[in-house]
Amino acid sequence: MARPHYGNFNNGNMQSMMRQVQKMQQQLTEAQNKLEEQEFTGEGGGGMVSISMTGAKAVTNVVIKPECVDPDDVEMLQDMVKAAITDCLSKIEAASNESMGKIAPNLGGMGGLF
Repeated sequence: MARPHYGNFNNGNMQSMMRQVQKMQQQLTEAQNKLEEQEFTGEGGGGMVSISMTGAKAVTNVVIKPECVDPDDVEMLQDMVKAAITDCLSKIEAASNESMGKIAPNLGGMGGLF
């Protein structure tokens, strides 16, 4: 019985591809760990409220300047807190995309596998 032909995937090519996948997996893990250790700060209300988070999205600090606390306008303070959180999360997302993007171009070298 004849063996099926699977293109250029001989044993050497498959081993090389597996090494590339393992290397890329290690790079992704290292980049993710580095990102999770970084701290990011987002602001709302022109800096009246700031939120700091790790890349793992754990809140590490909240600063609310006393002059923005108006008991008659709690909604504005809430909006500033939401804006600061959103700003911080967008910075984490941008950093994640940047660090993973440095690794992602290597996916093209996998013969279209990904």
